[in-house]
Amino acid sequence: MNPDVAIDLFKTTVVFALYVVAPFLGVVLVVGLAASLIQSVTSMQEQTLTFVPKLLALAGLILALTPWLLRSLTEFTITILSRMGGIAQ
Repeated sequence: MNPDVAIDLFKTTVVFALYVVAPFLGVVLVVGLAASLIQSVTSMQEQTLTFVPKLLALAGLILALTPWLLRSLTEFTITILSRMGGIAQ
């Protein structure tokens, strides 16, 4: 096995994982900041006021991004499996 190919496959996998997870983290971050701001303004410190909006936003985003996510994961899997054939040489 060529170490350069293995390192490149690992780097590609990590970058793709960040690419897939970034929209979800971004939405949860924005919703969490908005909920925290509302809690600060209203002086309400209830835990469900931050959890429920994040959960609903994440569920909606998962439903909206499912086609993109499946297409991206399929293309990535095909690419990685085709490149893994070159590792054994």
